[in-house]
Amino acid sequence: MQVGISLQQLAAQIEGAKSLKHDLIAHTSALEMGVDDDGVARIDVHAQGMAGGSYPVRPIAHSQIGERLAIPAKYYNRLLAGTPADRGLLASNVNHWFATKPEKRMIRTLGGDVRAFLSNRYQRIDHEEIASVALPILAEIPDVKIVSCQMTEARLYIQAVAPRISGEVKVGDRVQAGVIISNSEVGLGSVSVRPLIYRLACLNGMIIADGAFRAYHVGRQIEDNAALWADDTKRADDRAVLLKVRDMVRASVDDVRFAETVGRMSELTEQRVTGDPAKAVEVLGRKVGASESERGGILRSLIEGADLSAWGLLNAVTHQAHTVKDYDRSIEFEEAGGAVLSMSRKDWREILEAA
Repeated sequence: MQVGISLQQLAAQIEGAKSLKHDLIAHTSALEMGVDDDGVARIDVHAQGMAGGSYPVRPIAHSQIGERLAIPAKYYNRLLAGTPADRGLLASNVNHWFATKPEKRMIRTLGGDVRAFLSNRYQRIDHEEIASVALPILAEIPDVKIVSCQMTEARLYIQAVAPRISGEVKVGDRVQAGVIISNSEVGLGSVSVRPLIYRLACLNGMIIADGAFRAYHVGRQIEDNAALWADDTKRADDRAVLLKVRDMVRASVDDVRFAETVGRMSELTEQRVTGDPAKAVEVLGRKVGASESERGGILRSLIEGADLSAWGLLNAVTHQAHTVKDYDRSIEFEEAGGAVLSMSRKDWREILEAA
């Protein structure tokens, strides 16, 4: 698990971003991509009856524009990274499809940059709303500890543990119950509250899919900018989701569910690697979507951990959350640990007997 930033730093970042956010509804026929003299791709808005503007496009929005217009990502990115003529060709492609396949889209900006290109049914539940609901509930949990938090371009993450709810997977190998709260403001994930297992021996985190709450950012269709900024309507739409977040954070550190999870982890300590450990890691790496270099890291962690069991393999996977530089990827390894815990007997047999 990566430590990330302090809770105070997170609060400052969330507060600082609030005044920089601006969203608008625009018809793609009123949009035009251009490339300035510095090679920066921009979206110009020429909408009648509303303030226009020229907005630099961030990477996430680029990927969403390409996906929505069915422009292959490899081609899109090659032109974007190419010469001025290449970027001009990209702009021509985008503008052609903006005009040919007209539709209303929600454009989310931050500090004057386009950060997301989304459906006009996207329900905006922002990080400050999640934090304002979740943090007071976390504070009610006895001895709660925030072990990691971060705000990336893609998502908000808050990871907390409740030390009073703990158990042993095997003698001397203690874990604690916790919770991870996450959200995306740019269409890359739901509002979610999920159980977390925190291993004290190596400070690894493992995210459990069972018992998770997810609320997808899908709301009523918004036709114009007046409706987009109707605060009373937005508050009503968000209320049900935020109440559920509150309730799920409160219920997340459940000792009964935690005991069941510890029991499943204990069972893994009895399952041994009977084939080639390197082959076992190769098969496991493919199943969790690890790259070749990441599989090498899993193998090193397995060797250093000196535990050739299914439990040792699981911890070799979650240990990669310490080694990757990208916080979003770190979380994906914690999620992979939960997926490994839930694998079928057939999958485990394939891994443990790999030769």
